[in-house]
Amino acid sequence: MSEKENLEEQEQERNGTVDDATDAQTNQDGENVEEEKVVEAAKEPTLEEQYAELNNKYVRLYSDFDNFRKRTIKEKADIISTANKSLMADLLGTLDDFERAIANNEKVEDADSLREGFKLIYNKYFMTLKNKGLEPMDCKGDVFDADKHEAITNIPVENSADKGKIVDVIERGYNLRGKALRYAKVVVGQ
Repeated sequence: MSEKENLEEQEQERNGTVDDATDAQTNQDGENVEEEKVVEAAKEPTLEEQYAELNNKYVRLYSDFDNFRKRTIKEKADIISTANKSLMADLLGTLDDFERAIANNEKVEDADSLREGFKLIYNKYFMTLKNKGLEPMDCKGDVFDADKHEAITNIPVENSADKGKIVDVIERGYNLRGKALRYAKVVVGQ
């Protein structure tokens, strides 16, 4: 065989166009074995194809998760920035009351009416906060609890029953829906 014929034969083998009867193997039923191998190879993806498919799925899943993460971060930031909107809107009425009281205080000489006005404003302000979940801590006479109270000082007491109990409240503590918002600053009997 010449070199040219040898190259042509190798080219035909690569392209799968060899018609040589000696190269084709047949099974007992007379079917071509090479055709079965080609059909099986077409059914099963190669490792590279499997890798590419899995990698594609991974990249899509990762990008979906990243988009979800970014969207939730943005939503949380929006919620946080407008979380106090309702509270602020409710407190504007109290702010208006204070402005009216200040304007009226310049003309009023009666101290009782001033006290009455400030009590009304305080009650309105307190009820607004209470409706939003604020609860005052009433702790005078209770046993001191470091989880709820902040001891400012200890003072000696005459009655032994008052030892370890809260004698005076310097600054009232508040809970917001059952959780401590501000601890009460108290004086404890010793």
